[in-house]
Amino acid sequence: MEDKGKQDKRMTLEVRDYECDMQGIVNNSVYQNYLEHARHSFIKTKGLDFAKITAQGVHLVLIKAELEYKKSLISGDSFYIETNVESVSKLKTAFYQDLYRSDGQLILKAKMIVASITKEGRPIVYEELNALFEE
Repeated sequence: MEDKGKQDKRMTLEVRDYECDMQGIVNNSVYQNYLEHARHSFIKTKGLDFAKITAQGVHLVLIKAELEYKKSLISGDSFYIETNVESVSKLKTAFYQDLYRSDGQLILKAKMIVASITKEGRPIVYEELNALFEE
């Protein structure tokens, strides 16, 4: 039986034709959409909702993206993203995301830094994010 914590951190998707470029591979910018979707789903598994957080006046914004492309996905490939988090500071959270083709081949490694700010752009400590670090 798979560990529930592992299930919370994993999202499975499939490449759609229109996500590919002229070379027949997933366009590099599309991977950021995959990663964002996985981050939003991950925080939902921890009892948080991105839309509700925003409605409360807290904006979780991506301030740094490090993507290391290892291989390419093509149309029809199934893949999964594993997401892990680490607190960087009271204001910043690091999302470590690995994207694998369904056969286990590592496609991409990412480190995404998210900060919490007010709608006016001022830093804010959002204590509820501590739920992300509970197993």
